[in-house]
Amino acid sequence: MPDHEVDALKFDASTHFGFGKNWAVYSRTVTERDIELAVKEMRRMLRRNDLVGMRFLDVGCGSGIHALAALRLGADTVTAVDFDENSVATARTLVGRWWPRHNYMLRQANVFQLSPEDGNRFDIVYSWGVLHHTGDMWTAVDRVTELVDEGGTLAIALYRKTPMCGFWRWEKRHFTHGGLMFRGAAIGLFVAARFGRDVARLKNPFAKIHAHSRKRGMKWYTDVLDWLGGYPYESASAEEVVARLEKAGFRLKQMFKTRRDLGILGSGNAEYVFERRAA
Repeated sequence: MPDHEVDALKFDASTHFGFGKNWAVYSRTVTERDIELAVKEMRRMLRRNDLVGMRFLDVGCGSGIHALAALRLGADTVTAVDFDENSVATARTLVGRWWPRHNYMLRQANVFQLSPEDGNRFDIVYSWGVLHHTGDMWTAVDRVTELVDEGGTLAIALYRKTPMCGFWRWEKRHFTHGGLMFRGAAIGLFVAARFGRDVARLKNPFAKIHAHSRKRGMKWYTDVLDWLGGYPYESASAEEVVARLEKAGFRLKQMFKTRRDLGILGSGNAEYVFERRAA
């Protein structure tokens, strides 16, 4: 991809899928149970019962539910940033509705413009399913590593690399920049394919939709749109991620959901938790 196109993806919000509008719709349906599930999932990923005394940074805060989960887990301060102004507005509304204290800061910011000089480094830097949507994933990964304090934790989720990644990049670009006809067709075909797969496996697709909300407090249709429209799009193998982070001075603590697949109905996120070694 030419440099000018990469720069546009990195700095021009109009080139991106409207994640913030999608999260705004989702946020209106959030319940106490959804928040509890988000808290549970953060505990699982970080393998910590609480975040008491921690300085927490959420890069790509989306709806704000992860920032809220960190606050619920006792983080001393939470800073949450997002490139999409609609996401920031949604996160402010959601967190303000469910959290009474003022030990958090939500602001619009581009990951490529973040630096440790802007403020202190953080005990935990968290970015779930975001950095592969920035237009320059590896530079974004490098940038968030700089924000982790010595001995601190970096927790990220990135799309798994599959043989279908080229197709999905094409589909997401057209979903984002195409018309309603393409979007409608893409949604219809994707949903029909998922239903067909479940039926072929003798599983109830409606039961799976119901069960989906038990995962991280997300909603099934919100995630369908998030997947189909998630442009820019990049992906990485577990080997690439671990090698990159180890070179940057991090030690892998755990990783989840890294199993390879064809990616016919989506690649899914692999999760990684690293610790920054002392200098």
